[in-house]
Amino acid sequence: MLLLDVTHTSHTRAQTGIQRVVRSAHAALAAHGAVAPVCFDPFLDGWRPLDAAEAERLEPGGAPAGSRGAKWTLGRRLRSHAARLAGRRPALPEAGGLVCPELFSPKVAARLPELFARTHGPRVAVFHDAIGLQLPELTPPATVARLPAYLRELRQFDGVAAVSEDSAASLRDYWRWLGGASPPPVQPIPLGLDPAAADAPVPAAGGPPRILCVATIEGRKNHGALLAACEELWDAGRVFELELVGLGRADTAAAALATIRRLRAAGRPLTWAGAVDDAALEVAYRRCTFTVYPSVREGFGLPVLESLRHGRPCVCSGAGALGESARGGGCVPLDAVDAPALARAIRALLDEPARLAALAGEARARRFRSWGDYAADLAAWMESLPARR
Repeated sequence: MLLLDVTHTSHTRAQTGIQRVVRSAHAALAAHGAVAPVCFDPFLDGWRPLDAAEAERLEPGGAPAGSRGAKWTLGRRLRSHAARLAGRRPALPEAGGLVCPELFSPKVAARLPELFARTHGPRVAVFHDAIGLQLPELTPPATVARLPAYLRELRQFDGVAAVSEDSAASLRDYWRWLGGASPPPVQPIPLGLDPAAADAPVPAAGGPPRILCVATIEGRKNHGALLAACEELWDAGRVFELELVGLGRADTAAAALATIRRLRAAGRPLTWAGAVDDAALEVAYRRCTFTVYPSVREGFGLPVLESLRHGRPCVCSGAGALGESARGGGCVPLDAVDAPALARAIRALLDEPARLAALAGEARARRFRSWGDYAADLAAWMESLPARR
């Protein structure tokens, strides 16, 4: 039995990166063996198993939310508060391991020892990235402020499963700089992908090419450069449509959101769907010609591999974790993801059908890890960890 801390994801409909990882990893780990998802309930002031509504939020593919924030219903608050006053605390099962796949809050961190006490096997955290410290000017201030303490708190685990080689290196580098006692091992275990529904069809002939960008609209995703590149190409007479999918974050991407409004008001062929469910996202991938993922830096970058899984080439950074994904073919890896470089790459794919077809062939020829592969690798690595300190 594995305990799985899903405190945030069980209280949000958000479909952004970490939430998608948690939902998919939960399903894969449950298929691999017994898993007990739990949450820290601040109104109970303790850990407990999920109720039916919370468990339902762990199911992939639900309707997305308009924000990432956790929402606790009034009914849930009242039930937990009453249980606390009555001294009723649901028992957690004894477990042979613990996995914490979220960027947990300070409140959760302070109560992790209670979960550790219920676990007689390895205690592992999933590490996504340290981008808030690497690019603080493009990251929400609350995330930047939280990261130093979070990175220190990770040292109490028996091991940390990083989502990429680049993320693993960034965590090891930070701990080396921090000094102190020997930290736990950090193992890169790349994420999986959901299975493709079927072979993705070629877009119907006759319509303009459609470029898709799937990413939360926030500072480090670099939509401003993509929009500038597309405006340059539209001004030069290139005919194509741009579709954006993702939540908008005005705290770090106000300028990009303003540009989207301006371009749409000017009649440019630009659509912005906001957050969408899995079915709508599948449709978006199927009807696009290729994708652009302009992010400056990622811990993993699921949309790149999702694009390739659909047989759609992707223009993205060739550095860091994105470079790890691009190495297998099907991508146009860039040394810089500024507007001029993006414009050149997009222009080339629009003007060179043979190159676009060759990249699509490379994408279709690739083999991708499943979430089952991820669960099996994570479980095997956890079994290899030394006995608890």
